[in-house]
Amino acid sequence: MTEDPTRRTGASYAEAGVDIEAGDRAVELFAPLAKKAGRPEVLGGLGGFAGLFSLKGDYTEPILAASTDGVGTKLAIAQALDKHDTVGLDLVAMVVDDLVVCGAEPLFLQDYIAVGKVVPERVAQIVGGIAEGCVQAGCALLGGETAEHPGVMADGDYDLSATGVGVVEADQLLGPDRVRPGDVAIAMGSSGLHSNGYSLARKVLLEIDHMNLDAHVDEFGRTLGEEMLEPTRIYAKDCLALAAETDVRTFCHVTGGGLANNLARVMPKGLVAELDRGTWSPAPIFAMIAQRGRVERAEMEQTFNMGVGMVAIVAPEDVDRALAVLTARHIECWTLGSIKKAHDVEKGQAANDERAVLLGDHPRF
Repeated sequence: MTEDPTRRTGASYAEAGVDIEAGDRAVELFAPLAKKAGRPEVLGGLGGFAGLFSLKGDYTEPILAASTDGVGTKLAIAQALDKHDTVGLDLVAMVVDDLVVCGAEPLFLQDYIAVGKVVPERVAQIVGGIAEGCVQAGCALLGGETAEHPGVMADGDYDLSATGVGVVEADQLLGPDRVRPGDVAIAMGSSGLHSNGYSLARKVLLEIDHMNLDAHVDEFGRTLGEEMLEPTRIYAKDCLALAAETDVRTFCHVTGGGLANNLARVMPKGLVAELDRGTWSPAPIFAMIAQRGRVERAEMEQTFNMGVGMVAIVAPEDVDRALAVLTARHIECWTLGSIKKAHDVEKGQAANDERAVLLGDHPRF
C-alpha cells in the first residue's frame, strides 16, 4: 500500500520561516552585552515574561515619565551597508532624550526588534548598540522582544522600536509653565542628521544625485555611509547634570518637525523664542542635501535638526554657568536666542508657529 505523501509530512514552524533555534542563539550572543546595561534596581535577569524594576530611593512625590520611539528609515542605510552596531544607539537616544525634556532621569528601556529572518550575529550587533546606548544614558536595558516575520519582511530587513521609563520629583518637573520672558535659549550641537529626515536625505543623495554610500566625500572627511550612520547624540546625562547645577526651565529635543516646531511645544502661550540663525553653521551634510536636491530652506528647517540637537531654556543669570557645565562635558554649545513676549516681536517673523521665531540667516546656507 502506497503512503499518501500529504499525510506523511506535516507543516512546521521552521518551514513557515520561523527559526526558534536561531532566536535562542541570538539571545545567547547578546545576553552578556545586555547585562552590562543594568542598574541596582533591576530584579532578576533576562528571560522572564516581564522585566522587574524596584523604584528605590528617597522620593517624595515621584512622577513616572514614558516615551516610545524608533529609528525610522535610517535603518535602510545600516541594512545597505550591512553595519548594525550603531543603530541601537540611535534607538536609545530617540527615547531617553525625550524623557529628559521634562527633567526625568531615564530608569529603564525595553526594545522590540522585528526581523524578516533571525540572523543571530546581526541581532547581537543591534542589541549591543542598544546596551551601549543605555550605558551612556545611565538606564537599564530591562528586556525586549525579537520577532521573526517571514513572508512579511524580506530576510535582510528589520525594524526597531523601544519604550523607556524615567522618574522626576514633582517639584522638579520641567515644562512650559516654568518659562519666563528674558530666559535664554542655549543650543547643544547635534552629531549630524541624528535619526530624522532620512527619507528626504536618501531621496536626494542616493536617488536624485546617485551618490554611493561607500564613496569618500571630502566635505565629510569620510564616506557618505559613515556620515549618514553617525549615531544620534545621547544628551540625557548632560541635561540632568545641567538641571542639577543651573536653573533650567525646560529642554527641547529637536527631532522630526525641526527646531521651530519642537521649540514651540515647550513655549507657554504668549511667549516666543527669538532665535538667531547666524549664531551657528550647520554641518556640510545639510548644505549638500539642500543644494543637490534644491530643497528650500523652510523645508530643510522643518525636516532636519540643522545642527541643533537639544535646546535648554535657562534663567538669564545662569547662562554663563550653563555654558561652562556643558563645555566641561564636551558638548558643543552656544547662546541661541532669548524668550520674549509675543507682542514684543515684530509681526510676520514667525516660523511655522507664533511661539517659535527664527531671525537672521546662516552665513553658509
